[in-house]
Amino acid sequence: MSITVVGSVAYDSVETPAGRYERKLAGAATYFSLAASFFTDVRVIAVVGEDFGPEQEAVFKARKIDMRGIERAPGKSFFWEGSYLENLNEAKTHATELNVFAAFEPKIPDAYRDSDFLFLANIDPVLQRRVREAMPQVKLVAGDTMNYWINDHRPALLEMLKGLDILLINDTETRVLGENKNLVKAAKAVMAMGPCFLVVKHGEYGATLFHESSPKSKSAEHTFRAPALPLEEVVDPTGAGDSFAGGFFGYLASQPELTPGAFRRAMFYGSAMGSFAVERFGTERLEGLSRAEIDERFDRFRELTHLD
Repeated sequence: MSITVVGSVAYDSVETPAGRYERKLAGAATYFSLAASFFTDVRVIAVVGEDFGPEQEAVFKARKIDMRGIERAPGKSFFWEGSYLENLNEAKTHATELNVFAAFEPKIPDAYRDSDFLFLANIDPVLQRRVREAMPQVKLVAGDTMNYWINDHRPALLEMLKGLDILLINDTETRVLGENKNLVKAAKAVMAMGPCFLVVKHGEYGATLFHESSPKSKSAEHTFRAPALPLEEVVDPTGAGDSFAGGFFGYLASQPELTPGAFRRAMFYGSAMGSFAVERFGTERLEGLSRAEIDERFDRFRELTHLD
């Protein structure tokens, strides 16, 4: 099964207690596609500037990620600068330069039209909705968003949510979107907006899957919690959430049937990919990763929840 992901391919400069790096390859679509590529074929829709060259292309090519949907535009690529010096669970933004991303209009290559799965990474919900409506044949659609869109573009976001099967957001965003401080009640409110499944990310504390009964999953379960792996050192948390999404959705795309067990295992694989991403700066750890390491870490996650 193939996944098309639409989102940002960018550069980040980040400072954490472990050090600092300047203008490394980043972006939601980058982290997602690298993580998902260990499980299935991935196709990317994004826009980059003239500063995106052979070195950056090589990162995608090494994982056999389809780049035909990456548009090249005059100017510079999207750039973000931030730090995690005060709290590793919360980034402090120092600079955001949209550059060519400001005029991004996703263009879907004809070769992507037969994609089975679609992931709408964190971009303007108007653009997310357009891509969703332009690809009505996909079997499963997942998406991400953030507080900016929830607070300032709520009407457009609510329209977009009607086309999602799965939404992945953190616990703060869930409470804001669901307009309830109680996470369970907020989750129910969010699912009533459209998604059958809600994955709530808790950072270093794992993630929770909420869902109603669905013909696509034939599931009667409603909640499942996946732990986070205790790590001695977190080097860079920047791409953790997008890497989680890539592992989660990539694993689902690799399965012949979307059973309750497949969703539970997907939560573990998502957590595994997120835990790898934070071990190095930028995409370094994902670039040097092997499937054997991923499966070994999956087994460690399974041991965390094994009672007998």
